[in-house]
Amino acid sequence: MGSQTLQILRQGVWASVTGGWYYDPDQNTFVNALHLYIWLFLLCFPFTLYMALQPSMVIVGIYCGVIAAMFLLLKTVNYRLHHALDEGEVVEHQTRESKGSRGGTGGANDPVTRREDSNGLGDPGGGIEMADFIRQETPPVDCSSRNSYVGMDLNQRMSSTHGRTTVAKAPGSEETVIFRRERSTFRRQAVRRRHNAGSNPTPPTSLIGSPLRYALHEADRPSGVRSWYRTVKSQPSRTPSQVTVLSTSASLLARNGSTHLEGSQDKASTVGTTSLQDEFGTLTPSLYEIRGCHIGLGNFESATRRASNNIWDTDSHLSSSTSVRFYPHDLISLHHIRANRLLTMDPELLEQQDDLSPDLQDAPLGQDNPSAASAAGKTRQYYRLWLLPFLWVGLHFDRLTLLALFDRNREVLENVLAVVLAVLVAFLGSVLLIHGFFADIWVFQFCLVIASCQYSLLKSVQPDSSSPRHGHNRIIAYSRPVYFCLCCGLIWLLHYGSLRTTSSRFTLYGVALTSSLVLASARDLVIVFTLCFPIIFFVGLLPQVNTFVMYLFEQLDIHVFGGNASTSLLSALYSILRSIVTVALLYCFCYGALKENWEPHHIPVLFSVFCGLLVAVSYHLSRQSSDPSVLMYVPLSKVFPQLRSKNPEDPLSEVQDPLPEKLRASVNERLQSDLIVCVVIAVLYFAIHVSTVFIALQPYLSYVLYGLLGAVGLLTHYLLPQLRKQLPWYCFSHPLLKTKEYYQFEVRDAAHVMWFEKFHVWLLFVEKNVLYPLVILNELSGSARELASPKRLDTEVGALMITVAGLKLLRSSYSSPTYQYITILFTVLFFTLDHRHLSETLLLDLFLMSIIFSKMWELFYKLHFVYTYIAPWQITWGSAFHAFAQPFAVPHSAMLFVQAVVSSIFSTPLNPFLGSAIFITSYVRPVKFWERDYNTKRVDHSNTRLASQLDRNPGSDDNNLNSIFYEHLTRSLQHSLCGDLLLGRWGNFSTGDCFILASDYLNALVHLIEIGNGLVTFQLRGLEFRGTYCQQREVEAITEGVEEDEGCCCCEPGHLPHILSFNAAFGQRWLAWEVVVTKYVLEGYSITDNSAASMLQVFELRRILTTYYVKGIIYYVIASPKLEEWLANDTMKEGLRGCSERNYVDLDATFNPNIDEDYDHRLSGISRDSFCGVYLGWIQYCNSRRTKPLDSEKDSALVLLCFGLCVLGRRALGTAAHQMSSNLESFLYGLHALFKGDFRISSVRDEWIFADMELLRKVVVPGIRMSLKLHQDHFTSPDEYDEPAVLFEAISTHQQNLVIAHEGDPAWRSAVLSNAPSLLALRHVLDEGTNEYKIIMLNRRYLSFRVIKVNKECVRGLWAGQQQELVFLRNRNPERGSIQNAKQALRNMINSSCDQPIGYPIYVSPLTTSYCNSHPQLRHILGGPISFGNIRNFVVSTWHRLRKGCGAGCNSGGNIEDSDAGGLSCGTSQSSQSVQSGLVRHSPARASVVSQSSSYRYSSSRHSSLRTSTTGLEPCRRSSTSQLSLRTLPTSLQLRLGSTSDPAGPSSSLSSHSIPPCKRHTLVGLLGNDGLCSTVTDPLSQHHHPHHHPQQHNPTHATVRRDDISYRVQIVDVGQVLENINLSKRKELQWPDDAMRHKAGRTCWRDWSPLEGMEGHVIHRWVPCSRDPGSRSHIDKTILLVQVEDKIVPIIETGVIELGAEV
Repeated sequence: MGSQTLQILRQGVWASVTGGWYYDPDQNTFVNALHLYIWLFLLCFPFTLYMALQPSMVIVGIYCGVIAAMFLLLKTVNYRLHHALDEGEVVEHQTRESKGSRGGTGGANDPVTRREDSNGLGDPGGGIEMADFIRQETPPVDCSSRNSYVGMDLNQRMSSTHGRTTVAKAPGSEETVIFRRERSTFRRQAVRRRHNAGSNPTPPTSLIGSPLRYALHEADRPSGVRSWYRTVKSQPSRTPSQVTVLSTSASLLARNGSTHLEGSQDKASTVGTTSLQDEFGTLTPSLYEIRGCHIGLGNFESATRRASNNIWDTDSHLSSSTSVRFYPHDLISLHHIRANRLLTMDPELLEQQDDLSPDLQDAPLGQDNPSAASAAGKTRQYYRLWLLPFLWVGLHFDRLTLLALFDRNREVLENVLAVVLAVLVAFLGSVLLIHGFFADIWVFQFCLVIASCQYSLLKSVQPDSSSPRHGHNRIIAYSRPVYFCLCCGLIWLLHYGSLRTTSSRFTLYGVALTSSLVLASARDLVIVFTLCFPIIFFVGLLPQVNTFVMYLFEQLDIHVFGGNASTSLLSALYSILRSIVTVALLYCFCYGALKENWEPHHIPVLFSVFCGLLVAVSYHLSRQSSDPSVLMYVPLSKVFPQLRSKNPEDPLSEVQDPLPEKLRASVNERLQSDLIVCVVIAVLYFAIHVSTVFIALQPYLSYVLYGLLGAVGLLTHYLLPQLRKQLPWYCFSHPLLKTKEYYQFEVRDAAHVMWFEKFHVWLLFVEKNVLYPLVILNELSGSARELASPKRLDTEVGALMITVAGLKLLRSSYSSPTYQYITILFTVLFFTLDHRHLSETLLLDLFLMSIIFSKMWELFYKLHFVYTYIAPWQITWGSAFHAFAQPFAVPHSAMLFVQAVVSSIFSTPLNPFLGSAIFITSYVRPVKFWERDYNTKRVDHSNTRLASQLDRNPGSDDNNLNSIFYEHLTRSLQHSLCGDLLLGRWGNFSTGDCFILASDYLNALVHLIEIGNGLVTFQLRGLEFRGTYCQQREVEAITEGVEEDEGCCCCEPGHLPHILSFNAAFGQRWLAWEVVVTKYVLEGYSITDNSAASMLQVFELRRILTTYYVKGIIYYVIASPKLEEWLANDTMKEGLRGCSERNYVDLDATFNPNIDEDYDHRLSGISRDSFCGVYLGWIQYCNSRRTKPLDSEKDSALVLLCFGLCVLGRRALGTAAHQMSSNLESFLYGLHALFKGDFRISSVRDEWIFADMELLRKVVVPGIRMSLKLHQDHFTSPDEYDEPAVLFEAISTHQQNLVIAHEGDPAWRSAVLSNAPSLLALRHVLDEGTNEYKIIMLNRRYLSFRVIKVNKECVRGLWAGQQQELVFLRNRNPERGSIQNAKQALRNMINSSCDQPIGYPIYVSPLTTSYCNSHPQLRHILGGPISFGNIRNFVVSTWHRLRKGCGAGCNSGGNIEDSDAGGLSCGTSQSSQSVQSGLVRHSPARASVVSQSSSYRYSSSRHSSLRTSTTGLEPCRRSSTSQLSLRTLPTSLQLRLGSTSDPAGPSSSLSSHSIPPCKRHTLVGLLGNDGLCSTVTDPLSQHHHPHHHPQQHNPTHATVRRDDISYRVQIVDVGQVLENINLSKRKELQWPDDAMRHKAGRTCWRDWSPLEGMEGHVIHRWVPCSRDPGSRSHIDKTILLVQVEDKIVPIIETGVIELGAEV
């Protein structure tokens, strides 16, 4: 603790004051002395110039010139040295007999030049710098010699090729020099990634000097070089077995693609055992002798595996919250581990020096092999730094020493920027000094500020108090000089303005804005602020530059132009530029209108044009997101269509993510709608304004508008939200306006739209689109002339203020109208009744008060957070410091209030220091808060190496696997969040609000960042499923009810009905959160996990699983379309020839009589006879279900293939279980290995499978996965699957409706994000010592969440406190007091949701935008977007309805009641059932109805001119609306007459009398008596010969297909839809075909839902008590199958209106 405090004081406090200089005891004297001298020079040089010379520009010239030369020299040398270390030549002096001279000329020693590509095994694309810097004398950390060598290299530079080494030796020389040029592109990228990743605890990504790397490198050398190298480094050779292991490992790694081998991979992977023994036997000892620590090859295989799995496979953005540091002790020594830590630039690794292996710490170096130690002591290395083409300098220090001296600027532009900033600081500072802005001691203070700004460009403060990340932050080095230049420039501008301004021309609220006194006071304030830079940067009140720019642009856009929050620096810049351009365009109209003559009762037309454009443009801008990327994609996708098919994250992925396309479609829809609506709005408000209604009806119009606005705002934003809250006014114990789901224990459907939700939407629509524009236009009309008068702001400035104020007020009203009514009412009352003399026109008053009110709301939230956090009756001390700080915070309450006011003005968080009652102000942040775009990256098989998947199953912890559910929750919120917010289901909301969604296992924090008109940008942070103890206590606090509390002070008198008790009401008022709703319905997945060990504990259960496994293999091989190809494959026939023998028995030890049902005890194995005795019936049944059954006798090739596959599958299971299937743990291990697709073919008898690997992928893998599901079903109905037919149907159903995959398979994620109805997986959990297997079952359904609104200032304050504590104060205590539970503020849940590594969320979503267009219920209330396509569809549908109505009016007819006359009456019930059921059942091409009927949607009414009710499609009360085409009348009558299988039934006895007399003459006239009679009286010939159509009377009539008939209905009640009727396991309904059943229901619809008003075609009908089983309903109601577009909707008949029969 003491050392950490000293480190904080030294590197934090003192370095912040000086700009980065401090004494570092870990560095040597040279480094500390150089830092001290440079800092003293920067401090004393300007002070000396100022004191010694007269104030003049000479001081400025000298000072700037010296600083420019100094920084140019230092930056150039630093850049060149780093470049030399990156790509320079490493010179190795290897002395064999005597030490030799230290001169380094090329002529003295013939060099050995070795060029290596860093993209090798030691650095697989992510290595660290200096990975090849291996010395036998000293490791890189200890190399600190500064002796240089200068020499001339005259013609001795020898060329070398990639991956090859050329070695030469001068005759008579006692030492050998090896030059090695390093290409470190990958190493630079690796260090850059590590710097950018902060201090995510990731281990180093390469080994320093991997043995395998050098071994393979040496193996690729010429034979002469190898013989020389063996002479120099003669060591005993290794055993052949060890070399074989090395060869196998190298070949395996090369095949799996886990590494990038230097040179040819083919060569590396095909090195023979003999050559490897020859080469590696003499080479590897020197490679393993790292600082005298000898490593043998005996442990090489395991060490290499551990190295490849645990060190190279790292990712700084994994969703797992815990990273493991693993250092293979077999490969690296203590010094190299420390070197790795230093090179990672990870402070957490740098400080942990005691977590190494005791073997490495205590082992004396150089004792294992004395000869190796002596050889190592004779090797020296240095780098060549070329000064001239033939002049070089030898550098004897490494990169660590260089990084300790100065910060590295990687690019030339960075160096140029640093030099320019240093000179600019010197120029501005010296100019202020010579002009006398500072005197006395303040001169020295100002020089100190200058020195700190310049020194930070050389060696910056790391980490800075305002740094948002661990580790080295490149941007923070530029903060001080940039802020210094801004302040100095501001001082000069204010000083210049104070001298030039003589009169106060512009005044606002009595303050002269251009007064010299005001400008001089502001200048002095900035001077004091500049002198306080050391304290300001120590406290951390100024952020890094990019954060400040984003914050500044965002605040200007919100408070000046009425914009929304920004999501990035680019979006902030885009938003401010967009607003400026808009103001510039509108300013032209306003200025032109103000220049015209204004009459008392007339407004210029140009001003009305300006007002109309202002409203339209404000409406459009409020509906646009601040992120320009999606907006830019819309035109680009039109110009470059190929962009649509590309997924930037994974271009090779097979499954395309549908979400980006939906997002772009929504944006495209909104743009089309805005194009139309904006024109309408502009014209409408122009017409209203030009009518002079705002002048003629004054002042009564203003009173009416204010009264309406106040009433609507109070009702919409106060009364309705309070009545709908869980605890209205903290008095009632339940909502006064309840939803339909409030009393439901389990929600089964989507949330029902209540009347008050519709009322809320319409009130909000009227308020935003009618009341606010009218109020603001009213103020524009009354204030414009006065503002533009010379007494106020004059025409130029007045036009600008009118434009800005109008744009700001209108955009704010459209985007966030929640608190606008309070601002307007208060402003009107305050400036019209209380202080009329202070008013500067109501337009400017509203503009100013809108800014003040936003700050007042922020102050209110801050004070509420502070009071609830430090309330003495609910103190939750997390540590001893909290108890100590609580009483000391009381006397500083006044200072706390001042901090709250200041932080509210600048929108900065007010954070509790170390989680205590002491509050301090943090630096300014944008609404987004987090400056890094941190998003979790799920670990699965698509982003991990194959070797790691097979060995250690990456991503197997619960947090990584469960993160997919939060990702799916984000997708669900993207579809529904904006609509639900507008429906009022989350209560009042504003920019920056935070909500917590809590359910049984999901706990997520939703941060609303950008709120626009019909759009919301949010970020979701998912917490752990099984959180800590503190998290569980807070989850209990937000989920427990307070209705049962009966306390009042110290007694329990009870409470009134439906009213909270006194204690409950008092306690709810002292919380930083509130429960908004308890039953928020959202689509998600219910998770069921069962222990696989308990389900497979006994042998009988394992036998059942194995049986289903075998049956699954048989099912998939017979169902495969490649079965005939496999049976004809000669390789497979040859491999299975041994199995075809009559007495063949497989005696593999894998088979177990306790597990295998077909085990032959007599033969001690599995024979064909025993196999056929159990599974032949199943094989024959599956074969019978094929379209073309094959021979399935006992000796057939099909049975032989099934036998071979089943034996292979079980042998693979036994191999994966290590031949220990009787052991449960081993059996589960093997089962999981096969489930994830890890099949190891270990037997020669099974190698025939390699003839076609599709057998494994499409047969065996699905078989093992399906067996797990069937095994689960076995527990619910043990004997159900004994029947082959039932089992076959079950497998077919599961195959279509259930996704069974490993959770690491990318298909699993794709299925979840695609809303698959059900999923199944086998999970192996290896976390915190647990090793268990779970069967995970997911079912998509509607989930119920509690929505808790958290004080947004509480969230921002706790987040800022955690960042400061972990980054700047370096508190790594996992049980620190600031994360202990505090129920009144939800401290643990909020702090754990911080970005990693500060918090530990298991999922952080990207910034996601939700549009109201995607909410179906909101679209139904307000209608969809107004686009050209929708307008066209509306006109076409209206025209068709008019034609139908006119046709109905021109025909006679009436309602004829149903009768039992057996078809003699018009429109009988039986005939209607028969026609509609026969429509699908008797059609020869009934499957094409689904695909073709939608094409007749709009064309059907064009051909309908004859109307009749004989079709029976509807009751006769609606017969006036039925239609029938003349072309299809014969076919339709044949269908109606032939619809019943019973010829004696009522339908078969129909005659021509069933046609009404009023229609009969029309039919006879058009078709003729013969045609009509033959059509009516001869239905059976058509029934028995469906493909024969008689060609009589009219040829065109006979060629019409029956499936051309379509019967249209309209859905009027969606509650009658039976969306789950196709999921019933019992055979309740007989479907026309399985394809239709699978399409009819929620499983196929996914995100689509039927809505009222939709029209479709009836394709099938089930009637109660029907004689035909295919038309019989299982309930007492008629069920229709209606095709709406490409969806099939089962619905009860009472839920539709029948429109008639059409073509």
